[in-house]
Amino acid sequence: MPKLTSLSSVVIVLGLFSPTSALAATCEQLTALTVGGGTVTSAQAVAAGAFTPPTGRAGGGPGGANPFVKLGAFCRVALTLKPAAGSDIKAEVWLPASGWNGKLQIVGNGGFAGTISYPAMANALAAGYATASTDTGHTGPSNNTFVNGDVLIDFAHRAIHETTVAAKATVDGFYGDAPKLSYFNGCSTGGRQALTAAQKYPEDFNGIIAGAPASYTSKQTFGQIWFYQALADPVSALPREKLALVHDAVMNACDGLDGVKDGVLENPLACKFDPKVLVCKEGVDPASCLTPAQADGVRRIYAGPSNPRTGAHIFPGLERGSELGWNPVPVGYAVDYFKYIVFKDPNWDPKSLNYDSDFERASKGDNLVFEANDPDMSAFTKRGGKLIMYQGWGEPGIPPGNLVRYYDDVLKKTKNAKDSVRVFMVPGMGHCGGGNGTSSFDFVPVLDEWADRGQAPTRVNASRVRDGKVDRTRPLCAWPQVARYKGSGSIDDEANFVCK
Repeated sequence: MPKLTSLSSVVIVLGLFSPTSALAATCEQLTALTVGGGTVTSAQAVAAGAFTPPTGRAGGGPGGANPFVKLGAFCRVALTLKPAAGSDIKAEVWLPASGWNGKLQIVGNGGFAGTISYPAMANALAAGYATASTDTGHTGPSNNTFVNGDVLIDFAHRAIHETTVAAKATVDGFYGDAPKLSYFNGCSTGGRQALTAAQKYPEDFNGIIAGAPASYTSKQTFGQIWFYQALADPVSALPREKLALVHDAVMNACDGLDGVKDGVLENPLACKFDPKVLVCKEGVDPASCLTPAQADGVRRIYAGPSNPRTGAHIFPGLERGSELGWNPVPVGYAVDYFKYIVFKDPNWDPKSLNYDSDFERASKGDNLVFEANDPDMSAFTKRGGKLIMYQGWGEPGIPPGNLVRYYDDVLKKTKNAKDSVRVFMVPGMGHCGGGNGTSSFDFVPVLDEWADRGQAPTRVNASRVRDGKVDRTRPLCAWPQVARYKGSGSIDDEANFVCK
């Protein structure tokens, strides 16, 4: 591997860095690298533990841990990519100074992006990967996503592709070798980026991890506003204590369906709890029950949005067991989608959404710019691509039932899907993490084992961390299997569970 030395003391030597390298460069020499559609704006050596992200973009790991202090030395390359006249995509590529595993990991974004995902890059670099991230073509607030058509397309799909192409060229320029395998890893918007890559750019990656994919924007956003309206209506509004009341009732009714009462539902689809059982009866303390309107609001959230004229179901609702994460504030992604894409009105009011005429409007033309819901990913799988999708059953924002439905469609439409695609549902987990379930896991080595060595995953061990300590382990099972308790031993030990 090349040493991170200064430009004045470097001599490029053919074949010096690895048996297969043709020509490798020092970090600083990468400023002269030719990158299609863009330029290298800086390339600098970063000493071990010395990286400090730009102000306001430090991010952090679980519990506020700093993901940068333990990083080894690396080469930090900044690029500006301009695939279209109005494009201004910023990207970075980080290259380990030593211990490179020969692979590239591109990491995804959240929300409407606008920043480079430094903490995720740090995790990838620490695991031995060359890694890259992009701001997707804009910085700052979400409305900057919509300043012109080129920027919108860059955010929708082009920026990840252009960054991937540039990152591969940068890796090759630094090490004298192209990456052996290239992966993408993202959650939420990153999950949408992941599926978009598989569908639109099937040759970019050998393996893809898509968490909680926000992949069906034109329908998902209707669900997110629907949930808000149900909770914001003064008649059906649910204060925190009433959400806890509903959650406890769900647990009492369904927690034991998987063979053990442990505070999470392994498969909420099996739970048929009806909130009408909580409707107040005469003489009962109102604090211990729901009004009929509140019970109907809960029912509507479970059911998901529908067209009031035709009765047609638009999108799945939130699952039973997710109640503690419900929020009366509308999801910002959905609000911005309607403001800037559908209605092009920054003053649009989410209380005004019409689930008939507005749904018809959102289902056409340019309003579908963020869709990544094509179930046919045969172009990706036939060249050996591997895809892992995952989501928490306790998700309060992007209904997890959609991922299960989408996977069923993928199995029908994608060639070799049974050998190339896996879904892992995470009991009790919220949006990309958190919740009461075992939400600490790492699918990257699982994907690598599959893509590099052909070992398809059926079970992935996960843990629950509280106060910095692991207090439970549990297997995540390849859907439609779920974890079942064997009947003896600690319920906090994954060894006492099987996937069935």
